Amino acid sequence: MAVYAIGDLQGCFEPLERLLERIAFDRARDRLWFVGDLVNRGPDSAACLRFVKSLGEAAVTVLGNHDLHLVCVAEGFERARRRDTLAPVLEAEDRRELVEWLRHRPLMHVEGKMALVHAGLLPEWTVTEARDLAAEVEAALRGPRYRQLLARMYGDEPDRWNARLAGIDRLRVIINAMTRLRVLDEDGAMVLRFKGEPGEASDGWTPWFDMPGRRSRDHAVVCGHWSAMGLRLRRDLLSLDSGCVWGRTLTAVRLEDRKVFEVRCPAGEGRED
Repeated sequence: MAVYAIGDLQGCFEPLERLLERIAFDRARDRLWFVGDLVNRGPDSAACLRFVKSLGEAAVTVLGNHDLHLVCVAEGFERARRRDTLAPVLEAEDRRELVEWLRHRPLMHVEGKMALVHAGLLPEWTVTEARDLAAEVEAALRGPRYRQLLARMYGDEPDRWNARLAGIDRLRVIINAMTRLRVLDEDGAMVLRFKGEPGEASDGWTPWFDMPGRRSRDHAVVCGHWSAMGLRLRRDLLSLDSGCVWGRTLTAVRLEDRKVFEVRCPAGEGRED
């Protein structure tokens, strides 16, 4: 058995098929970890959702910001954006089944010394603490009052963690960190508007994984989200968004030995902001 972590799909199903052929994936033997953002910008979001859903216990996927956007649009709390490619999901006969399945995905997954999350973790959190916080969000998303969370989920404030936070402020910070985070400022506040390469950040901004005193360094955090940075592998980090939707590559890493597998993606597959 092997476990492969795969970067952001964002609706790119054909490259995923080629990547799985490259690694000789066997659903009866192997497992796949998806870093989130299964949907949007690419042409086949519905196919990506149906396939990952069909894998059952052979796959784990965490929620990304585009996945949550789809849920909010489907539930009527957000409008589709000009560059979205979600219409095939929203118009599908199995729309409700797909969106319900997506809404019930975890925000974070931990096995042994590896932690799977879409974007990042705040430096104050240990992996154990972060997993407990993710469980709070998951309970709200899966519970009978989930629409109350979706209605107030969006926003950039509060921009930092405080253990005394409660209610929607607490859940919003957790969601923003785990699905949108790239850099923090010198006071530890999330700079959620930044989307460039690490070297383009202000001198006072630090990538979340390089923050001094980060308490999750004892685990390897497997994530995606930061396509402008591209693939980055080190002892405590496997950042796997290699920009398939922008015509670069789709990447898988075999977690047992960190061997990298990549396939080229069609130019112009995605639609940039």
